[in-house]
Amino acid sequence: MLLRRVAYPVLLLATVATAVAVLSWDLDRALTTTVFQYGVIGYLVLLERLIPYDRSWHPSRVEWGWYGVYYVLTVLGSVTAQFLVVALVGVLSPARPGLPLAAEIPLALLVGSLVSYSVHRLGHTNRWLWRLHGVHHVPEKVNVANNGVNHVVDVLLAQTGVQLALSLLGFSQDAVAAVGLFVITQGYFIHANIDVRLGRLNHILAGPEQHRLHHSTDLSEAGHYGSDLAVWDRIFGSYTWHPDRKPRAVGLSDPESFPRTEAVLASHVQAWRGPAS
Repeated sequence: MLLRRVAYPVLLLATVATAVAVLSWDLDRALTTTVFQYGVIGYLVLLERLIPYDRSWHPSRVEWGWYGVYYVLTVLGSVTAQFLVVALVGVLSPARPGLPLAAEIPLALLVGSLVSYSVHRLGHTNRWLWRLHGVHHVPEKVNVANNGVNHVVDVLLAQTGVQLALSLLGFSQDAVAAVGLFVITQGYFIHANIDVRLGRLNHILAGPEQHRLHHSTDLSEAGHYGSDLAVWDRIFGSYTWHPDRKPRAVGLSDPESFPRTEAVLASHVQAWRGPAS
């Protein structure tokens, strides 16, 4: 089906076009990023209806409501992270890049992706951080809507870590902005309940085929900590996908270890009970 072949290239082209427009026309970055994010969500939600991977993974109306609550909390975490790093970004990130943007943006993407991979993997291997990150793995479906199901502190730590790293290393504001758009695209794309096949691109870029395994209840196959690039999973031995490999089930291997998604307050409070055993 043609749509399965062109769905991701169209999304990447839209991301590049938006980044070029932001950098060339000096658009309001906060507003443009917000509009772009809603555009990505809308596009992928439509694709979930047209080319679904698993129709049973579509969120119900009730789930949409709870996912919306978590989305608001995720946005609050993101905004707080922005406030925490904005001063450093302004002071440490040069307005003009030291390298040509064509070289700086890929380098910033590699560095930011490595930091994101590291923080994400720690969220699975550190007992206390898992109390935060595990909230994201409670749903027994993977779709665009539950990409926003997160503990607010998990979002805060992850986004602050990446942005601070890029700022401290002196990447320009333009490079950080361009990479940010790609990260938004990938974050929603890898969670999309759509039947697309990336083929050999799976060895470079993260995609839904890999990320479904990350949510698998079988921990032996639940690698793939990279949300944008797949190269770090390759390098650090957490790449488990092969063509046509699918998880038998997604969610928690121990469902009783976390409150259900609809228990928003309990999901956030449980992190302070102490490390899970």
